[in-house]
Amino acid sequence: MSRTSTSQSIAIAYDSRINSEVFARTAAEVFAANGIKVYIYKELMPTPALSFAIRYLGCSGGVVITASHNPSKYNGYKVYGADGCQITTDVAKDILEYINRVDIFLDIKKRSFTDALIEGSISFIEEEVVDKYIAAVSSESLSNVELNENVSIVYTPLNGAGRYCVTRVLRENGYKNIVIVKEQEFPDGSFPTCPYPNPEISDAMKLGIDYAIRTESELVLATDPDCDRVGIAVKNGPDYKLLTGNETGMLLLDYICKQRNMLGTMPNHPVAFKSIVTIDMAIKIAEYYGVEMQEVLTGFKFIGEQIGYLEEKGEKERFIFGFEESYGYLSGTYVRDKDGVNASLLICEMFAYYKEQGKTLLEVLNSLYAQFGYCLNSQRCYQFEGVEGLKKMNMIMQSLREERLAEIAGRRVLAVKDYKKSIIKYQDNTEEVIYLPKSNVLKFILEGNSSIVVRPSGTEPKMKAYFSVSAETQKKAEALRRQMEEECDDFFMII
Repeated sequence: MSRTSTSQSIAIAYDSRINSEVFARTAAEVFAANGIKVYIYKELMPTPALSFAIRYLGCSGGVVITASHNPSKYNGYKVYGADGCQITTDVAKDILEYINRVDIFLDIKKRSFTDALIEGSISFIEEEVVDKYIAAVSSESLSNVELNENVSIVYTPLNGAGRYCVTRVLRENGYKNIVIVKEQEFPDGSFPTCPYPNPEISDAMKLGIDYAIRTESELVLATDPDCDRVGIAVKNGPDYKLLTGNETGMLLLDYICKQRNMLGTMPNHPVAFKSIVTIDMAIKIAEYYGVEMQEVLTGFKFIGEQIGYLEEKGEKERFIFGFEESYGYLSGTYVRDKDGVNASLLICEMFAYYKEQGKTLLEVLNSLYAQFGYCLNSQRCYQFEGVEGLKKMNMIMQSLREERLAEIAGRRVLAVKDYKKSIIKYQDNTEEVIYLPKSNVLKFILEGNSSIVVRPSGTEPKMKAYFSVSAETQKKAEALRRQMEEECDDFFMII
């Protein structure tokens, strides 16, 4: 799929945020002045299109200017390796060490963007690359295009980078009834109707749902500003229900497995990936279809990393799906990051597939709960400000490591996964090595397919606790979740 580059080169993309294009072109000027060939998109593009371009053009790495789903006052800089995957922790440390050695007044070289464009050290990424990306996304389809014609969809790019690619891939795959939220259709880094452009937040979906009510559409899609995440709302009687990232991920996992089995395209020894804080019920769904579900650290880059390991072994066809609870999904190996364009296509065709059978996504979700037990996921954050707060967070993690908890909320602790020490400790005192990068994270595995993950935030003065609960009914699951949360609250208060 990719071309081979004989010299150092970089691909650059950017989203709709204020000054994103300015920052992207400035980065290009610096790279060009340092003898690095630059390929840059002429217009804003989704983050996964950047990952694709790196691989297709055979670049040494890539950069996308975006602050993802954060409010308008933020912007950011994502860095990618030659594999199209976001750089992992060790590489980031090396880059930071180099940055710290640079004198920003004496060591920064720039070449005029216009001059570099004329001389060829900067080139715009050709439309062919976008065409190939759209074709790669479409190749992940598992459905009959004819089913898609009658599905009515409301789509909002939330004033971000998703409009062109999402609408194009949907239309090329047979979707004719797409209504775009006009107020959020075109790029606008101030996000005037959506101050927090995060599809996880109900306010971000409100305009889309209003459009769906007026147009009697059945499905609402929203991609975040750099279009690597997607959230959905589905008609539920007279109202619309927002699905969580876990719920959408479980539905997609089940749909992909079901369809690939039916089509005869399930590979030998199939494997899927989820983050350690993503719902544990996904493991049961995968097992049902004979799919190995592997867990990775939080962050889609670690899923991309695992796909790379499969490729090194000549086994990338084993990969069928990866997802995380924060609305990130990927079904193919053509990119190494979560892909809101790919996810939008799969969600729509999944919706159309079940509609043809007279089923809603909520009915399918409830059937999964009936089969595997009702599951809930929730999250708690605990603030610890200042130096004393940092000390307290360290004390909490130390105490949790030293205190061998026998049970939590009346459920036996079967094992503790310590990602800092790279060890799984079982209650019978046996141990197992964890072959993942070290991280200050603890995961308590409880009987009955439930768990708690505890970790300090890497960017904020807070501790985070993630609860994954399974029970026979929704009522029992909610009661168990409350008990687990209360016990966790008490523990954090005592320490």
